[in-house]
Amino acid sequence: MRHSIVRMVVSLAVSALASTYAQAQDMREILAPTGKLRVGVYFGSPTSMVHDARTNEIHGLAFDLGKELARRLNVPFAEINYQRISDVLEGMKAQDVDFTISNSTPARAATVAFSQTLLTIELGYLVVASSPIKGIADIQKPGLRIGVTQGSTSQGTIPKLLPNAVVVPAENYKRGIEMLERGEIDTYATNKPTLFEMSDQMPGSRVLDGRWGEEHLPVAIPKGREAGLDYIRHFVEEVQTNGLLAQAEERAGLRGVLKGQ
Repeated sequence: MRHSIVRMVVSLAVSALASTYAQAQDMREILAPTGKLRVGVYFGSPTSMVHDARTNEIHGLAFDLGKELARRLNVPFAEINYQRISDVLEGMKAQDVDFTISNSTPARAATVAFSQTLLTIELGYLVVASSPIKGIADIQKPGLRIGVTQGSTSQGTIPKLLPNAVVVPAENYKRGIEMLERGEIDTYATNKPTLFEMSDQMPGSRVLDGRWGEEHLPVAIPKGREAGLDYIRHFVEEVQTNGLLAQAEERAGLRGVLKGQ
């Protein structure tokens, strides 16, 4: 009887391992069909990818969590670089990107598949040290030139929020810094993690207190791979609860997260 029980336990364990392996194999074929996980990233935001000058390392939520997912799928990690998030999502639409982190909007949900929210970040404004703008209330003044990232949701939202403003698109965050320093714009509007990164490169500049909105960031995968969404949702739940998300935030120096969401 004892030997029979042992054989049964061993058999169940082997079956469970085989099932786990089969699931992992299935997920590899769905989530990384080329045999590697192609993670879409862009420089300038801790939610995607930033360079840590102190350690000379690259970190960011999309970068680090993409590496973790590749490890779990047992496939190579491939970093695919773009100028900005709108380009990353175009790459995903073209099936050149397998994984990224992006704010979810109805327009974006039409072309990519999203998990549940990973974290929520604040939207704000950045001004130079000499700016007469002291707070968000000052942004209401008509005629202000507000920089935004080309193709961002801010580019579509700010004209509705501030119809008397002049919206000036920038190719990327580096161009946004140039525009601010040269006086081509009065303020820059985007998510606070990016604004703080910009501010670190602009002595005396200020990210204004308060927020004009928030962004909910889920994991994004290409349309047509919804069969892998349950696996991705479980992945999101795990990194939120086992400390991996918090570690990624700390390594990336992420600021501007809306707590208690």
